[in-house]
Amino acid sequence: MIVLGANSDVAKAFVEKILKEQHLKRVYLCSSNPKELAPFKAHLEVKYSVDIEVLEFNLLANTVNIDYSALDYKLVFCASGYLGKPAEKGILDEHDSLKIVTINYAKLVVELNKIATDLVSKGSGTIIGLSSVAGERGRQSNFLYGSAKAGFTAYLSGLRNYLVSKNCHVLTVKPGFMDTKMIEDIDTPKPLTITAEKAAHLIYKGYKSKKNTIYIAGIWRYIMAIIKMIPEFIFKKLSL
Repeated sequence: MIVLGANSDVAKAFVEKILKEQHLKRVYLCSSNPKELAPFKAHLEVKYSVDIEVLEFNLLANTVNIDYSALDYKLVFCASGYLGKPAEKGILDEHDSLKIVTINYAKLVVELNKIATDLVSKGSGTIIGLSSVAGERGRQSNFLYGSAKAGFTAYLSGLRNYLVSKNCHVLTVKPGFMDTKMIEDIDTPKPLTITAEKAAHLIYKGYKSKKNTIYIAGIWRYIMAIIKMIPEFIFKKLSL
């Protein structure tokens, strides 16, 4: 299994979940901060007797030097992401805006294209991509991040359509609020916020059921359906 964005809380929780449920020969932990993964690597090797390899995966670098064809995998878990500054600050920060678009979409899809091509050559495989409910409709609080996630959601949909005849599957995951370090400075409503472990359980369930798209938690499907139904002349005046 390849894990992109392996330092994320939900990525770590998913790795733990899948290793509890099934045997994997090897796991590749890919991150822009590979040194931070040393304790997690050691933990997995001891607890699950699995071969772990840590690879540098820096989407802000000129190139990502990973030869996916040389890796032994059939499953990819993509949790790479960058929330960025709140829109009122981020709109004035060109560097932050580019970072949001680069990490959440532009460079990420380039790497996933390489992986998808390799999975086709291997004969089968699954890509699990973490998008966000933020991509369902642009809102003033995070429209920079949301626009990148909207693009990523569309990309995953198209990739799923492209790969279905090639015996490969794509699962789109749309999280709402998750109790992770990405949003640790944001005060989120507790009833709508789930732990990384709960998210990992739901993602694993969706993966095993070969779902196309899942919301975590499921209530976000209905919340976003309501938000998308609000007429634009009303929506544009709301503080969301």
